[in-house]
Amino acid sequence: MARTRDLDVSDFAQTIGRLVRHMRAAAAQHELSLTESAVLARLGRHGPATTAELARAEGMRPQSMSAAVATLEERGFVERKPHPSDGRQMNIALTERGATVRSSTNDLKRAWLAQATSGLEDEERQILARAGDILKRLLAP
Repeated sequence: MARTRDLDVSDFAQTIGRLVRHMRAAAAQHELSLTESAVLARLGRHGPATTAELARAEGMRPQSMSAAVATLEERGFVERKPHPSDGRQMNIALTERGATVRSSTNDLKRAWLAQATSGLEDEERQILARAGDILKRLLAP
């Protein structure tokens, strides 16, 4: 029984990985890493943040996040702004260009997913919606 459960978990993880790769491929024209995509998404949803805050939110080391932020800054997707209450820190903020890329990336991913699920039955779509809710709970802090 435990072996079957281990296989189920492994199969599930591989399937989620394939889904993520397919969605990333759909938006490949922007060539963003997973971390860079996550930073743009987080800044788009929650507004400016320090590098340390971004690293904590993504479960990364601050040094690794600094490298991702530097790449995004070089591409003009984010900019550094003075922190409103702590002069020693800088906030990372989404630029207009970064917001456009984020929106375009999301549109491409949604279009791929809509096409991929277009042949499903209504019941299957409802199951996917419930599965999405379960996955959100798994990822909740």
